[in-house]
Amino acid sequence: MTTPAGPAEPRTTPAEPCTTAARTARNSLSALLLLADGRFPAGAHAHSGGLEAAVALEGVHDLAGLEAFLSGRSATVGHVAAAFAAAACAALRPGGPPWAQGGPSAGPLRTLDDELEARTPSPALRTASRRLGRQLLRCARLVWPDSTLDELAAVVPCGPHQPVVLGAVCAAAGLDPQAAAWAAAHDAVVGPATAAIRLLGLDPFAVYALLARMGGQIDSAAAAGAAQVDVPPADLPARGTPLLDVSTERHATWEVRLFAS
Repeated sequence: MTTPAGPAEPRTTPAEPCTTAARTARNSLSALLLLADGRFPAGAHAHSGGLEAAVALEGVHDLAGLEAFLSGRSATVGHVAAAFAAAACAALRPGGPPWAQGGPSAGPLRTLDDELEARTPSPALRTASRRLGRQLLRCARLVWPDSTLDELAAVVPCGPHQPVVLGAVCAAAGLDPQAAAWAAAHDAVVGPATAAIRLLGLDPFAVYALLARMGGQIDSAAAAGAAQVDVPPADLPARGTPLLDVSTERHATWEVRLFAS
């Protein structure tokens, strides 16, 4: 006796990559929360943002020292990263800034990558930024398939700088330049803050209370970065951190260290 066949199983096919310009807005808040989550597999957990060197060389040993370090980082690294992430995101959206018009879609991203390279004098920091960019790009191409991300991987085979990738990923995920700037400014502060819990044995509750108090500063860095999306890449901010550059170079020579940078 034969058993009647049940309904056929629905056939599934992989999602096809599409261009950023043709992509409709998705659940952008969900995408932003994913990118801001420290558990997102982009490799950030292995980096301290210079804090490990600051703990050993610059006297950062308590919550007050951490606050001073994070405040300085937000005003410099965070501001620059926010501006470049916002510019990268704007360059890929319909009706983007004048400097991004014409040519291949990934062309303006290569220009931004070159400009950010010029603003990063420390070889160790350049290496760390490109390593983080490669990992973020690798993950994002699976999470938010997009032809522009594929092009970016091709035009910068050594790995684009992380803020440039972050902006491109935000565009692919349906986010706007303001969100890209916020994600970059947030990352610049939260990464070192969570590293401090391991490096200094600080109370996690106290560290996150500090981050909450710094919310306005993070938002200001993001807003300042997002306000410059129409500025040509050569005129984007170039706020330097000489002491961080020097300590990062020293950190790169250590045989034993907890974080990659």
